[in-house]
Amino acid sequence: MPDIVSTSKITFDHLTPQSELKEFAINVFGKNFKDIDRLITSFDNALIETRNLSVPVSYFADNKPFSEKNKKYIEYALKYSVKAINASLLKSGINKDDITDIIFISTTGLSTPSIDALIINEMRLNENINRWPVWGLGCAGGTAGIAKANVIAKADPDAVVMVVALELCSLTFVMNDMSKSNFIATGLFSDGAAAVLVTGDNFENKNKEDVSVRIIDSHSRMYYDSLDIMGWDFLDEGFRVIFSRDIPTVVRDNVRNDVDVFLKRNDLNISDIKNFVTHPGGTKVINAYMEALNVEPAKFNNTFETLKDYGNMSSATILYVLDRFFEKGFEKGHGLMISLGPGFSLELVLLEIK
Repeated sequence: MPDIVSTSKITFDHLTPQSELKEFAINVFGKNFKDIDRLITSFDNALIETRNLSVPVSYFADNKPFSEKNKKYIEYALKYSVKAINASLLKSGINKDDITDIIFISTTGLSTPSIDALIINEMRLNENINRWPVWGLGCAGGTAGIAKANVIAKADPDAVVMVVALELCSLTFVMNDMSKSNFIATGLFSDGAAAVLVTGDNFENKNKEDVSVRIIDSHSRMYYDSLDIMGWDFLDEGFRVIFSRDIPTVVRDNVRNDVDVFLKRNDLNISDIKNFVTHPGGTKVINAYMEALNVEPAKFNNTFETLKDYGNMSSATILYVLDRFFEKGFEKGHGLMISLGPGFSLELVLLEIK
């Protein structure tokens, strides 16, 4: 079975207090929302202390054109992806020339050639590397990326797969979008870059750590007639966020059955899962997971802490949670990665920790 041999995450240059973004939201939305005093409490209820931002809040003092924001997306996507990859390689002791496949995941900007091509040129990676650019999976992307790395490494036991998730959610902000979805997003979403290195069975890593994190299985689920729950509308100004209040309800109504079916095919049940590597969509979503899965809050400490320290960084967030497990330690046994994203979709990955 493929191994996760290293993880890395990036703390951006502008780690910003939630209080500063709260003040920004009052200034931007206050004149349009009569109930701003009630709505602004959502910034406190999010339990976020700092947000990971690639630009200072002052950057949004006026409405920037999409072309300018997307140019910054390309510049920063390359810069921070390379930084995350190098950090992951350093931890693993694996040489960049050994990478056989690169999976690049993002939803918050546009580039052709895709960002992975820019990374390959910048880092002078193998000219024959297999490229897997993945766009549009949103918050589900990080888990889906690990699942895709698992498929690749199973098919090619000699594979060394670099998974990169890069999201610059802040650069999608549209100043003149006075929707409730944009207001909520302003209090929740952040920027992130993370990398995970996955190796096939035949690859010998002399620097392999004592802990073994193996990928056992993965599972995807699309929920019919739920396309409007999360995503983007594309405007002249850029990406307009779609963000439904129904997400916690979808979690409560569906996730437990999907998890049970997935675990059953691996001869496991929910009590066998010792490590919950869960994407923190927000406090209501995390609470819905705990309720649906009947899991004690302590099992979600790494999820809550990641949300508190960085905010919701879309696809990259769960890789920050995974990195926190590597830093703080796993409990021996099984782990479950869980993410939800546009579609509306669920991504699951089963891990075994020895």
